[in-house]
Amino acid sequence: MTEQLVRTRPTGGWTGSLRRGMERNLPPAKLLPDEQPSYVASWIYVFGVLTLTALLVVVGSGIVLSVRGPDWWHTSAVGHYFNSVHLWSVELLMVFMSVHLIGKFFMAAWRGRRALTWITGAVSFIACATTALTGYLIQQNFDAQWISTQAKDGLNAIGVGAYFNVMDFGQMMLWHVALFPIVVALVVLLHILLVRRRGVVPPIARAGAAGDRS
Repeated sequence: MTEQLVRTRPTGGWTGSLRRGMERNLPPAKLLPDEQPSYVASWIYVFGVLTLTALLVVVGSGIVLSVRGPDWWHTSAVGHYFNSVHLWSVELLMVFMSVHLIGKFFMAAWRGRRALTWITGAVSFIACATTALTGYLIQQNFDAQWISTQAKDGLNAIGVGAYFNVMDFGQMMLWHVALFPIVVALVVLLHILLVRRRGVVPPIARAGAAGDRS
């Protein structure tokens, strides 16, 4: 009897527990679905995909800029091009994310045990906005000087200026290139996994449908 209990007990330590949890919460059919409900054919979900697309362009162009350095994007025509691509992809990212976030708010996207999905989406917006701020601060032009002096007063007023010095180019470069992108990537990844786990929220008129109880 003891040997039988030992054989049937789950094994594998924390890696086995993690694997079984992933298989239970994110089976392949949910992680990579090949079908979606009809209500997904909406522009509000297109803006979610556009947000991810803009984020990929931001990351790709940002990697090129970080590899070549500030002197390159100020003096080279190709550097100017990548700097412009990075800037306008950030602008589009914030527009697409704002439309998606506002639309999901009016759709009450936290219904059906999707509160954490909504929270991670809102946190990703804040993280992207903060990352964009540090990007404006490291432009090394008059815009960056003006933004940094104005932001400094506000941050000092709430007591975080000693830890987040917007007039320190090196610190802002580190936050923008190394730290905030990690936060954004992790929160966005968690948001996508939660969308896959819970599914896309149905319209309010269909709140009693089976898809809303998943």
